[in-house]
Amino acid sequence: MAKIAFLGLGAMGSRMAANVLKAGHELTVWNRTPDACQPVADLGAAVADTPRAAVAQADFAVSMVRDDAAADQVWLDAECGALAGLRTGAVGIDCSTLTIAATRTLADRFGAAERGFLDAPVAGSRPQADAAQLIFLVGGCAEVLSAAGPILMTMGSSVHHVGPAGSGTTLKLAVNALLGVQVAALAEIIGFFDRAGLNGATAIDILGSTPVCSPAAKAAAASMLSGVFPALFPADLMAKDFGNLLATAGAVAASMPVAAAVYDVFAGAVRHGLGADNLTGIIRLYR
Repeated sequence: MAKIAFLGLGAMGSRMAANVLKAGHELTVWNRTPDACQPVADLGAAVADTPRAAVAQADFAVSMVRDDAAADQVWLDAECGALAGLRTGAVGIDCSTLTIAATRTLADRFGAAERGFLDAPVAGSRPQADAAQLIFLVGGCAEVLSAAGPILMTMGSSVHHVGPAGSGTTLKLAVNALLGVQVAALAEIIGFFDRAGLNGATAIDILGSTPVCSPAAKAAAASMLSGVFPALFPADLMAKDFGNLLATAGAVAASMPVAAAVYDVFAGAVRHGLGADNLTGIIRLYR
């Protein structure tokens, strides 16, 4: 069994860390707000005061935090960042959804420190994290992934090596973009049905039977019709991810007008106070 450090115990990280423990690994955790560590500590994890202290004995250090700024602080902070505390041979794994530029900066800093690094964001939300059914999209060295793969599989159902550092992040942004485009389109369509006098439930049921409706779209439509939006994937995080995608697109001169339009929808939802709702809560913009 390996010694694992887990940095960031939010809605996803806490579930992932619990599965590491269930697999029998020795776990040390850290979170910006210490109270969030208690449920995992009750399962047997040790709790550290800083990211650097958490990784001191770790073979693998996993981070799952909100954004670029949080990742930079967790890994690179001059006083308590985890990178400077990793021992020789240890591997850092960032599962956060970051910008590609931030991911590559982390990879460069790990490389300069002669430590292994993987960007390994996940496809899946809280139910998949609970069930250890996440899909890992990994960028980095194949040899490093070979060593880390068994650790990732304690939290997921599959691990895909996408390419060099930054590749996992690139694909994750695309996954979220495709989801967000479908959700935004469905919100408009349901609003259109309402104003055109169609019964929304009947129309969506028929639409869902056609080849154009994906499983993700069907689930999103059901959520919108229910009027209940527990935050499995909050709208503000979707807005953040579209912002990351567009920043990267601008840097590589990629044209993404549809993504830009969908970003405006989710950013608008945040401005209207819907950011903490599940992303399907954007239907409220059209009702």
